[in-house]
Amino acid sequence: MTNWRHYLVVSLFLTGVFALCGRVIYLGVTERDFLQEQGDARSIRHEVIPAMRGVITDRRGEPLAISTPVYGVWADPSQVSLNADQISDLASIIGVSKSRIDERLRAYAEKNFVYLKRHLSYADAQSLTRLKLPHISLKPEYRRYYPASETASHVVGLTDLDGQGIEGIELAFNERLTGKRGGKVVLKDRVGNTIRDLEFLGASVYGKDLHLSIDLSVQFTAYRELKSAIDAHQAKAGSIVIANVATGEILALVNQPSYNPNAAANHMAGMRNRAVTDAYEPGSTVKPFTALAALESGRYDRHTPIDTAPGFFRIGAKLVEDPVNRGTITLTKAIQKSSQVGFAKIALDLPDKAVFDVLTRAGVGQFPGTGMPGEHGGYIDSEQLRYPIVRATLAYGYGLSVTPLQLAQAYLTLASGGIARPLTILRDKRNSQRGKRVFDPSLTEEILEMMETVTAPEGTAAKAAVAGYRVAGKTGTARLVGPSGYDDERHAVWFAGIAPVSNPRIVVAVLIAEPNSGVTGGGAVAAPVFARVAERSLPLLGVVPDGTLAVRSGGQGGPT
Repeated sequence: MTNWRHYLVVSLFLTGVFALCGRVIYLGVTERDFLQEQGDARSIRHEVIPAMRGVITDRRGEPLAISTPVYGVWADPSQVSLNADQISDLASIIGVSKSRIDERLRAYAEKNFVYLKRHLSYADAQSLTRLKLPHISLKPEYRRYYPASETASHVVGLTDLDGQGIEGIELAFNERLTGKRGGKVVLKDRVGNTIRDLEFLGASVYGKDLHLSIDLSVQFTAYRELKSAIDAHQAKAGSIVIANVATGEILALVNQPSYNPNAAANHMAGMRNRAVTDAYEPGSTVKPFTALAALESGRYDRHTPIDTAPGFFRIGAKLVEDPVNRGTITLTKAIQKSSQVGFAKIALDLPDKAVFDVLTRAGVGQFPGTGMPGEHGGYIDSEQLRYPIVRATLAYGYGLSVTPLQLAQAYLTLASGGIARPLTILRDKRNSQRGKRVFDPSLTEEILEMMETVTAPEGTAAKAAVAGYRVAGKTGTARLVGPSGYDDERHAVWFAGIAPVSNPRIVVAVLIAEPNSGVTGGGAVAAPVFARVAERSLPLLGVVPDGTLAVRSGGQGGPT
């Protein structure tokens, strides 16, 4: 009996041994590849080596956007198990509430990856590493930093958390700025720590640097003066564009309201690049082009008399009028005093499409082609020009729309002797060779001389005068359209200027939208902004004075 029990126990034991051996052989031979794959999946990882984004600089090499190394904090929710003290320490270092951490871990409990914090600083990352929290890891990445802050925000733009451009130059040239990520294969332990590198898959390649045409000193000057004007006139918004006459390079582009790209979440309302995206009727800033159409016709010269008496005239049901009866005036005086009646009569005396043709050759109604996101092409239409009232209002800036960028480009054709040149936001002196002549230089020279009288003491923009420099320009005031048509209480106020007249170097377009200080004229609101910007920018650009050092005074600016 005893022997029987002994043999039974031995038999069972041997059966178990043979079964285990068989299982080992089965797993080691038949299932070897599968098990190896599963083991590697739990220990071998492919890691991405981030690529640094290209640096954005101004034309002088001053940094506008740079990348700094930071870390992303991530967890494996399916494995992580932290006590209350560990969660408290984690929350303190990464600056995220304990409840938020718990919420994220619960929401992704079935997942193997979740970010707890992006863009953690190096110092905080070191502190977190010392805690040695299981299944809490760091991922190297880069954060974009903008040294010029809101001064250049609408030009440079910003990136998202993943380093992809979402506004401005960052978006427009995202592919060029973005580098190529590298990679490696690593072995990790059960808590997610890297044990050793197994294979190097390729190094990261830095993105290409980008040199903008912006001059940061000029940009800062324009930003400061625009902000001051917006505050002084309680305006809704405003823009300034400054362009290099010889090359078409944009030296400054600013807007109000603005935003800080280093803390963009707090300034979402100011992110729109109004100088590029927002189009308004340009008002009397169009009149130099109407005068140019008059000169091209051969029917007018700068001294041709125009009868504006009694200060108004009727076109159908529409009354065109000046603030006062100026009687018989010359074409030059019509520009200097910004006579609506004078320019309406000129337009009706010219062929139907004469003014339209000049404006389109200057770039009105066409995209400037800078590549800036949201670029607006403005509006101008020839379909209704058979109607006298349409031709008349077009002559003094109604029935069309332009952005500040477009207006700067149009005035660039006058300043460059009739050469239409594309605007560029990149530093590119070769752009000067891409221009196309669209106007006779002798006629544009006459227009500039007539526009110079606008900034004389008797002109509508005496406040645009700049000590030491001859400047030419034109005011513009356009009523905005409301629910019931044109609103007499809301205006877009313009001044577009060129300096110096003897050898034009810069074009400045100023827009103040909806001033609420009780003053609406371009000569009183926008012209002084031009004067202050030009006065500070011209010396910065090394432009030699060509006029008297005495500031011309007198005149409060006219209504347009």
